[in-house]
Amino acid sequence: MSTSPDLSGHTALVTGSAKRVGRELLLAIAACGADVAVHYRESAEAAAATAEEAREEGVAATTVQGDITDPDEVDALFDDAEETLGTVDVLVNSVGDFDARHWESVEWASWRRVVESTFYGTVLCSRRALDGMRDQGWGRVVNIGFADCDRRHAHPVNFPYFVGKTGVLLFTRMLAGDTQDDGVTVNAVSPFAVENTVSDVSDLPRGRAASFEDVIAPVLFFCSEAAGYISGQNVAVDGGRLPEV
Repeated sequence: MSTSPDLSGHTALVTGSAKRVGRELLLAIAACGADVAVHYRESAEAAAATAEEAREEGVAATTVQGDITDPDEVDALFDDAEETLGTVDVLVNSVGDFDARHWESVEWASWRRVVESTFYGTVLCSRRALDGMRDQGWGRVVNIGFADCDRRHAHPVNFPYFVGKTGVLLFTRMLAGDTQDDGVTVNAVSPFAVENTVSDVSDLPRGRAASFEDVIAPVLFFCSEAAGYISGQNVAVDGGRLPEV
């Protein structure tokens, strides 16, 4: 399995790609030859820097701004991306806010923010991207999930995030079936903790969190031609961790 597919001729949009994991995913996709749209909500300066770094790979890059929980703003940011780069046929849904408190301590506004950004944002961006993917008969949607969400296990801390990411995995499976005749694949990659975490990693498998490269590899595979018959799948990138019981 190659971790460096040829994505030249494609246009990718990665949500939340100005910083952190989203940025690393976008730059890896650019390195494979795809033109890229750097999405941000507030981090305009960081998004511009990420786009400039992507251009060093010899691809076209632009920045698009918008709140992905708002359908009108989602339409507008996709319109901006496609006006500059062409049809978005690779979408990575990476945005996901969290609130790492006990569920009873989380204010309702934060509940809504976390669930809407993780789940509703994924649904809205996927729905908009499918217009162009279906028209051209080819597309890749990769959703970033959370490792425990397919194990019917939930912890009272950070529970709204868990709810949102569980919705993402259910949506992934549903959408894979709904697009099976459209030339589109829909898959998920689900880390537990990634190298930029502020949490203690001493009790994680292999004594570390997942590296960016650990997450990038399956994302690139799902974007590739080689994965054209794989859809509705979820890869947990957690080092073989067993969830708490």
